[in-house]
Amino acid sequence: MCVSRSDNARFFNSFSVEWVMLQLFFYLFLFSAVLAGQDYYPIEDVRAGQQATGLTVFSGTQIEKFDVEILGVLDSVGPKQSVILGRFSGGPLADTGVMSGMSGSPIYIDGRLAGAVAFMYPFSTEPLAGIRPIHEMLAGFETDSAEAVLPAIDTLDEWRVLAGLPRKHTVIQHRPSQIQPISTPVSMSGFSPRTLDVFGDKFEQLGLRPVQGAGGGLRDDIGGAVEPGSMISVGLIHGDMKFSAAGTVTHVENDRVFAFGHRFLSSGTVDWPMMRASVLTLVPNLNASFKLSGTGGMAGRISLDRSAGISGELGPEPDMIPCRIQIRSVAGDRHDYQIQVVRGSMLTPFLLQIALFAVIDASERTFGPLSLRVSGGATFRNGLPRLVLDDIYSGVAGVGQVTALSTVVPLSFLLQSGFLDVAIEAVDLTIDASPRDEYSDLVRGWVSKGHVSPGETINVHLVSKDPDGVEHMRTLPYTVPLSMPAGQVQITVADAQSINITRFRGLLAGRRVRDAGDMIHFLNSLRGSDKAYLRVWENKQSLWLHSEQLSAPPASMKAVLATPAGRGVGAVPERSSPIHEQVLVGFRGVVRGRLNLQFVVRGG
Repeated sequence: MCVSRSDNARFFNSFSVEWVMLQLFFYLFLFSAVLAGQDYYPIEDVRAGQQATGLTVFSGTQIEKFDVEILGVLDSVGPKQSVILGRFSGGPLADTGVMSGMSGSPIYIDGRLAGAVAFMYPFSTEPLAGIRPIHEMLAGFETDSAEAVLPAIDTLDEWRVLAGLPRKHTVIQHRPSQIQPISTPVSMSGFSPRTLDVFGDKFEQLGLRPVQGAGGGLRDDIGGAVEPGSMISVGLIHGDMKFSAAGTVTHVENDRVFAFGHRFLSSGTVDWPMMRASVLTLVPNLNASFKLSGTGGMAGRISLDRSAGISGELGPEPDMIPCRIQIRSVAGDRHDYQIQVVRGSMLTPFLLQIALFAVIDASERTFGPLSLRVSGGATFRNGLPRLVLDDIYSGVAGVGQVTALSTVVPLSFLLQSGFLDVAIEAVDLTIDASPRDEYSDLVRGWVSKGHVSPGETINVHLVSKDPDGVEHMRTLPYTVPLSMPAGQVQITVADAQSINITRFRGLLAGRRVRDAGDMIHFLNSLRGSDKAYLRVWENKQSLWLHSEQLSAPPASMKAVLATPAGRGVGAVPERSSPIHEQVLVGFRGVVRGRLNLQFVVRGG
């Protein structure tokens, strides 16, 4: 067969093009394989006896290496979750063991990222730790998460106990023999020492380890890149008080940062500050040693908080809530605190509660007569009305704790109502302290006549007593309506707590509100503690429709709203029907007590 030179040229040109295309395809395949995870060490290849290397910070911002002996893999420690067990050595680990603050420290096998330090055995006499496989940390971070925050910061649950309602949640207990996430060291500055005593159990239930007095702001030019092994801090409160949690960076991909190796608060999609951090010193401890760290400048924002770790982006700062708290103390001093807190339906009220308590505790007595009058509220975006948080609290012990909790309860209800358009613009609160237990007890009451006719006027007599024992009587005239049917009529004179608990019970029992504005209207209608409330009512069924009580709805409306369809739009039956309500003012401090009176309307 004869082949011409031109045929040869076409053949070799065609072969060259095909060869180049084949090489290009090969390199593209190799590059895609690397992107698919060839830089990560697969969990399937982890074996006991392997040697690994970890990165973390022991002092300042210097990233140092430590050694890891792989002991094996614990499978099914959670749903489709594994833990690589390792024995650590090197640096100070022989003295400190695995420390709080090492969470997220990357572990490399044969130079490839295998996972992050995440778990420990409390009271272990050896530096043993569990390593979160890297594929679990990276999985699912490209999608939003709806994981719920732990119930330990449910301020409504605390209020249920104070209000005599059953507790909703149970306390989570950790056992020393069980492997568990390494506790996250929380640095607190600007808080009173008692803040840790009062809220310590909640911090522990959240897996947090608060360190009072540490965490003050370092120089913004703290230096050092956010890279694997470096320290970062998640800031929850900024300003005159600081509350931040420290951990270690596991992996950085472009501007995406992965850290901690375990949940922080399991809050799902978040918007929290990511700040640089520096280790001031290491604190050995028999239970679990920890890194004492300080917070530096802003590095970006944390956007996801899941069971396998946290993730965020380098760059812009998050959107936080400005809060101003003023207190005029018993001594006559005035203190002004400016802080910013992160956003979250449960986290925001909890952080505000901590800040309020710290402000009060720093200047006022813990035991002895004390009254605290709170005024102010929260403003919102999206055209929502202002939430009023005015009230007064009084007693001889724990007044600061009750004040902080009760002030944030309405905000908790609103933020947990499920309405998506609730975005706090700012919170502004002023506290006026008085060195007295200011209250008025409702001690006696009676009506001038037991039987009356429609149109007749009776007098309701009330007697209240001040702390010094002085009694005050007031007389309230009440004219029976001409349309009043014959029968027994009830009169209740009660304090705000009695009224508000009844209203909250209805809300917890399923009474619905239309929207966020309607919820704010309901919360603003709650009674103030320095007043008494007179209510004339009958033992007849009425209806709640959203945030309004219909005392005498037409029979046709009552029939419709009493149906399942009617209840579906927010109608809830009430066993009593109000006839007349009146607010009584002029009492000294907090009104306490409840009086039940009655009279009979004669028939025609």
